[in-house]
Amino acid sequence: MNNSIKKMKSIALHLGALTLLSVAQISSAATAKEGEVAYMKNGCWQCHGTVGQGGIAGLKLAPNPKPLAYFNAFIRNTVGPMPPYSEKILSTQDLAHIHAYLESIPAAPDPKNLPLLQVK
Repeated sequence: MNNSIKKMKSIALHLGALTLLSVAQISSAATAKEGEVAYMKNGCWQCHGTVGQGGIAGLKLAPNPKPLAYFNAFIRNTVGPMPPYSEKILSTQDLAHIHAYLESIPAAPDPKNLPLLQVK
């Protein structure tokens, strides 16, 4: 009987962990989606491209953006060609969402693995 209780507790613990993981994934997806909206709404795409690929005026931001703390400090204090964005213009929460969006962007496939680009 004692082993049965231990097994039931173990199963409940695993189910609870899976539920928390699912909620975290949904929350993460919502945050990335909110970040995409904020990225477009605040005009980041105009210099950095729609998927953070960089452009004529802006650096490449994705995939693999700088850590969130660096990202926040730079955006608030930049003295280069990009103007600083105060909390009044872009909230810290929106910055976190934008960072989540940039983190969600996958790396481009290796051109060597694209069938259309293979020389035959």
